Amino acid sequence: MKIRVAWMCVLLSAGIAAAQSSLAPDPSAPAVESGKPMLTIPVGTQIPLTLKQAISTKTAKDGDPVYAETAFPFVIDERVVIPAGTYIQGKIERVQRGGHVKGRAEVLIHFTSMIYPNGYTLMLGGSVENTPGAEKTSMKDSEGTIRQDSDAGKKAQTAAGTATTGAVIGAVTNGLKGAGIGAGIGGAAGVAVGMLSRGADIRLEPGTSIEMEIQREVTVDASRISSRREVIVRND
Repeated sequence: MKIRVAWMCVLLSAGIAAAQSSLAPDPSAPAVESGKPMLTIPVGTQIPLTLKQAISTKTAKDGDPVYAETAFPFVIDERVVIPAGTYIQGKIERVQRGGHVKGRAEVLIHFTSMIYPNGYTLMLGGSVENTPGAEKTSMKDSEGTIRQDSDAGKKAQTAAGTATTGAVIGAVTNGLKGAGIGAGIGGAAGVAVGMLSRGADIRLEPGTSIEMEIQREVTVDASRISSRREVIVRND
């Protein structure tokens, strides 16, 4: 009797162990989020955008919102992952006006969310990679800071022009000696004007083309996006 009971205990323990083994998840199996088909936008992906509002370093403040939209569909494995017209929202992280003597205007923009036409919203980390639609600007660093091109040559031209005007006026009134004095006075005035005036501001107009670079991987639920535009047919 004791032997029979012992064998039954052994068989029962073996059955429980086998059941636990079959129910344990396989750590090597790929992760699936509730059976949803997921797509991944990798780090470094560049997406063309169109700016929806004007941005100027003359009036912008840190924390101001930025609105843009995708200018062209983004495709992975023949599947549209980001359709054209998807809204991209961000904010101004830092803004600086051009200095009187040195320092150029700068603005740093980060993109924070992506809103699909059907309302599906994803958080993202994006920065400005390039501004092909903005004149007289360049990228300062890998963080995405947009910087106004230097206008030192313009200030020098202003000073030279003022000096020339002073020389002409001095020559007319006091001859050659007056020309030298006038040139000196005019040059000094030109330098003063240059010191009093600020450097040029950055201004990005609505419709400006900019390129966003994805800074961290974005996972997209494929069932929440559509690769086609819905067409409504009315029979009158």
